[in-house]
Amino acid sequence: MLDKVLIANRGEIALRILRACKELGIKTVAVHSTADRNLKHVLLADESICIGGASATESYLNIPRIIAAAEVTNSIAIHPGYGFLAENAAFAEAVEKSGFIFVGPKADTINLMGDKVSAINAMKKAGVPCVPGSDGPLTDDEERNKAIAKRIGYPIIVKAAGGGGGRGMRVVRSESELIQSIATTQAEAGAAFGNPVVYMEKFLENPRHVEIQVLSDGQGNAIHLGERDCSMQRRHQKVVEEAPAPGISEQMRNKIGERCCKACVEIGYRGAGTFEFLYENGEFYFIEMNTRIQVEHPVSEMITGVDLIKEQLRIAGGQPLSVDQSQVQVRGHAIECRINAEDPETFIPSPGTISTFHSPGGLGVRWESHIYSGYTVPPYYDSMIGKLITYGESRDEAIARMRHALDELVIEGIKTNIPLQRRIMADENFCAGGTNIHYLEKKLGMA
Repeated sequence: MLDKVLIANRGEIALRILRACKELGIKTVAVHSTADRNLKHVLLADESICIGGASATESYLNIPRIIAAAEVTNSIAIHPGYGFLAENAAFAEAVEKSGFIFVGPKADTINLMGDKVSAINAMKKAGVPCVPGSDGPLTDDEERNKAIAKRIGYPIIVKAAGGGGGRGMRVVRSESELIQSIATTQAEAGAAFGNPVVYMEKFLENPRHVEIQVLSDGQGNAIHLGERDCSMQRRHQKVVEEAPAPGISEQMRNKIGERCCKACVEIGYRGAGTFEFLYENGEFYFIEMNTRIQVEHPVSEMITGVDLIKEQLRIAGGQPLSVDQSQVQVRGHAIECRINAEDPETFIPSPGTISTFHSPGGLGVRWESHIYSGYTVPPYYDSMIGKLITYGESRDEAIARMRHALDELVIEGIKTNIPLQRRIMADENFCAGGTNIHYLEKKLGMA
């Protein structure tokens, strides 16, 4: 087992990693910016060290400073959490070359799956179903591109190979729009991601977002922990997640899960990962793989009892998976609401000092957050300040508990999206299950 882990992140995920380390007897080092001296995990860590100014580029995105912090604290490994440098292959490589263990996949694996074209090719080779598309990058041959689009059938979507987070994509509904859309997306991709390569896929009109959680030890063993439905989104950002996904049978779960595990073994994957799919008319279509822990990992933990962060740490320490597929049983239902410091109507971030805070409780309620009364939410980072998770024997019970938990949750002094989450939990179509990725934006009048 690892002796000392540096946590290269902030907020609730940093606290989640710290808790897992403490349960495993691992010493912890918290790095922080000048704005984060009073973060909960910084106050609880065995050691803490300031690595730069409030701007993420001066601190949480500064690779030399993070590695220097690991050196001066004699850390063994670095856990990147999610966001910031978690899927940065250069960071993973720098960590390993500096003599530390990166809690995650190897750099070449991150590169493979970070490029959407190479990721799709790897998935096809492993038998993972993919969206019909160009089967590679688009060229400057306009007639070839028109022929590809005609073969796929309109509408199509042009995507940046190096894109992510809902950026670098453009829907095209007719041939007259195609050439200009490709050129525009190429220019945007080059500016935003440093990679102008784009590809083409069939645009699914009303899909759901369903993803498979996997663990792979890099020693030939891989398991899946079932699926999550993350279709409740605003501007491609998830708002509510749940597991298991409504309407997915155990047979379907195992079929797609086994293919994802096979892909993990074939690419030599190490750590926790998520295969993201669009799901429409009973079919799964691979869109990308996230080579890190996900924000929504707690719902998978709640329905399987497997601690994903502990497994990440064990795998990084060279241990094989502590469970096999036969031991993974999906039981009950879990829902997660992301709690953001933002105006629930305009979605403008609302940093400031929390004057009053009270967390919800009771059977089947889990609150993951770094905030407390008197804590000041800084304006420099993502607006998410917590995650509220409820578990029930049934989906209806999980929703009922979430309604009560949202009513119990008190955060005053700043604005939050709690009112929006209450609206979603009361929405009859959400309660029925199976809403698509466009539903929330249409409900909010944004589409």
